[in-house]
Amino acid sequence: MYEHSYPAKRFGITLEFLKKHIQTSESILDLGVENPFSEIMKTNGYSVQNTIGEDLDENQHTLKNSEAPVVTAFEIFEHLLNPYTILKEIKADKILISVPLRLWFSSAYKSKTDPWDRHYHEFEDWQLDWLLEKTGWKIIDRKKWTHPVKKIGIRPLLRYFTPRYYMVYAEKVR
Repeated sequence: MYEHSYPAKRFGITLEFLKKHIQTSESILDLGVENPFSEIMKTNGYSVQNTIGEDLDENQHTLKNSEAPVVTAFEIFEHLLNPYTILKEIKADKILISVPLRLWFSSAYKSKTDPWDRHYHEFEDWQLDWLLEKTGWKIIDRKKWTHPVKKIGIRPLLRYFTPRYYMVYAEKVR
């Protein structure tokens, strides 16, 4: 069903999960600047507003003022120093989050050229679950999947079997 390349596999799985839980009539605040996946959401009939590149650790103005009933955070929480604050500030009733999972055989990602492109967190599934629970969210559905790697070696072989991504759909506890 999905191409076995990155990001086609990730985008296909994410779109399928989004369609399972969110109606196109529900507007979405997508954390992070406009990106290829926010364009895919729009192409599939979703009304999407992105944040504008502000440092969400320091500035939650958009979160506090958004009236969107859904927030998506696809591969952004690992770049934040304090995801707890962000999750507490979200006013929406529904959230979809995907994060890279921590892999015991590979260190956290850190770009050699872009000082902003690094992972402060690579979660284990229970850590994201606990963070959501602690900030007032109830997890309704979860999904994990592997990352395709077309290389030879021990790590690529381990990546073939070890889930790399974790996605959660949760609703605000009222």
